[in-house]
Amino acid sequence: MNFKLKIWRQPNAKTRGKLADYEARDISPNTSFLEMLDILNENLLARGEEPIAFDSDCREGICGTCSLTIDGEAHGPDHPGAVCELYMRKFRDGATITVEPFRVRPFPIIKDLVIDRRALDRIVQAGGFISARAGSAPEANSIPIPKHDADLAMEAAACIGCGACAAACPNGSAMLFAAAKISHLSLLPQGNPERVRRVLKMVHVMDAEGFGNCTNTYECEAVCPAEISASFIAKLNREHARAAIQRGAGE
Repeated sequence: MNFKLKIWRQPNAKTRGKLADYEARDISPNTSFLEMLDILNENLLARGEEPIAFDSDCREGICGTCSLTIDGEAHGPDHPGAVCELYMRKFRDGATITVEPFRVRPFPIIKDLVIDRRALDRIVQAGGFISARAGSAPEANSIPIPKHDADLAMEAAACIGCGACAAACPNGSAMLFAAAKISHLSLLPQGNPERVRRVLKMVHVMDAEGFGNCTNTYECEAVCPAEISASFIAKLNREHARAAIQRGAGE
């Protein structure tokens, strides 16, 4: 298979970027998108040209590092899944493919397709933890948890923190990410001690980082590699309202 590629090139955050034209030839349909970029970079290096900078790590759809916008879609056209799970057979032979970084204001470009997503880390650092004694793991059944709550907590905890929700949202909202991180702890009894502080601080940091507001377009849910449900955003709103009332009452 042969492809024409339009790839965003930007030397650094202070330099204006642009789309550059490349060709990828004789690519197997069973090649992953990232492997195709590897092949392209090998060819660029062989010609003495600067390779294209992009992020990847596990290449198994687990870490969320491979965050790219492909033909205008966060993670590309094969949902649910991360870019590393996208294969070239998803595109027609001879197609022109546009590759860009995630376009979210709190994710500044470092170089080419590499972005700085530490804003998500700062949201988690604000309250994504529980108070637990150090030492060996407690007995799994020492705190009974209803199966429904445990299942919901596991669904929310599946978030890989890739930021695709913010990249797909027309408002650049990180509500689905924050909702997943807040919900999976608020659903469990271990998360109760920090429950009020957690949601207030994490939402405050999310707003301070410059993420937009949710207007229920559900693009976040559509592109999420982990299939996190937008219903968790409703839970986040309930948690925040509850915490605001308790904080106002001095509890």
